[in-house]
Amino acid sequence: MTTGFRILSGLGAIALLIAIVWASMTAGQSLSEAVGWLVSEPWGVVSLIDLYLGFVLIAILIWVFEPNKLIALAFILPLPILGNVWSAVWLAWRLGRIARTSRTPRE
Repeated sequence: MTTGFRILSGLGAIALLIAIVWASMTAGQSLSEAVGWLVSEPWGVVSLIDLYLGFVLIAILIWVFEPNKLIALAFILPLPILGNVWSAVWLAWRLGRIARTSRTPRE
């Protein structure tokens, strides 16, 4: 089951990356113009808050479950720029370890 989730995470990262490339090639506006439009709408602001809350939550998970804190920082620091593509890469890479860790009895 973990392998399925890892594959799904990897495929999700690829799909999101394709969508980002598509949007950047067809939108007809710069990223800063798109963000300006987004924050001018109430639901756009809600979407950005939701997005960055997700970044904070995945950053916490990465910090807790990543044994090498330098690798953890290498995944956490780019999150606001690379977004959920980057978090999906980390999940695809580490989900098996997280599942094994969570099944291990603790004292």
